[in-house]
Amino acid sequence: MRVVFMGTPDFSVPSLQALIDHGYQVVGVFTQPDRPKGRGGKVQMSPVKELALKHEIPVFQPLKIRKDGVEDLRSLAPDVCVTAAFGQILSQEVLDVPKMGTVNVHASLLPKHRGAAPVQWAILQGDPVTGVTTMLMAEGLDTGDMLLRREVAILSGETAGELTLRLADVGAEVLIDTLSHLTAGTLVRIPQNEDEATYQPMLTKEDGLIDWSKSAEEISALVRGVNPWPGAYTPYGGGVLKLWRAEPV
Repeated sequence: MRVVFMGTPDFSVPSLQALIDHGYQVVGVFTQPDRPKGRGGKVQMSPVKELALKHEIPVFQPLKIRKDGVEDLRSLAPDVCVTAAFGQILSQEVLDVPKMGTVNVHASLLPKHRGAAPVQWAILQGDPVTGVTTMLMAEGLDTGDMLLRREVAILSGETAGELTLRLADVGAEVLIDTLSHLTAGTLVRIPQNEDEATYQPMLTKEDGLIDWSKSAEEISALVRGVNPWPGAYTPYGGGVLKLWRAEPV
C-alpha cells in the first residue's frame, strides 16, 4: 500500500513511525514549511520532517497544499493519504487524489471537539474522558464519516501537553488498526451526528488570561488546558505572573 503522510507537530510523529514500523510504503510526507521558533527566531524543521528525513522519505512543504501541492501529491500516486495534525485545510481536489481516500487521526471523540485544539478544549471544558477518532476525510472541517474510536480517561492534574503525548501514541495504534481494516474491506463508516457536534477554535494568547471570578475547578482546568501554550497568566505587581500548575482545594 502506497501511503502519503501529512502531519507537522509532535502529535503526528508516532503515527508516521507506526506506518514505517508496520512496513507501509510511505512514498512521501507533507508538512508545514520550516518556521522560526523561540526567542532567537531560529528556523526549525517540524518534528515530522525530522523523522521523514531520518528515514529518507521525500518531504514536501507547500505553503498551501490545495494551491501548490496537488501536482506533487498526484505524482506520488498514493493508495491512501493519512493526516494527523497537518495544519492545513484539504480541498476536494486534494482528497480526490488517493484511490482509497484520506484517513485522519483526530484527538477527540468526534463529533465532539472538532477543530484544531481538541485536546486543550477537552481539558478546558472539564471533560473526564476524551480519545482518538479516525475518520474518512470530507471537505468540511472534521465532518467526515468516523471509522474507529478509542476512549482515554483524562488524568487528575494532567496538562494539555501531557495528554497530547498520550493521545499521540493511542492515535498511532488506532491508525494501524484502521488501515488493517481498510485493506481487508471490513471498515464500517459511521456518519457523524451533527446534533452532537461541537467546534472550538484555535487558542490565542488571550485565552490564557485568568478570570479570578471563576471557580477553583475552572481556573485549574484553564491552567492545565493552556499548558504548554499559551500558558495561564495574570497581572501581578505591575507585571505578569504565569501559572503552570494549579490544584483546587
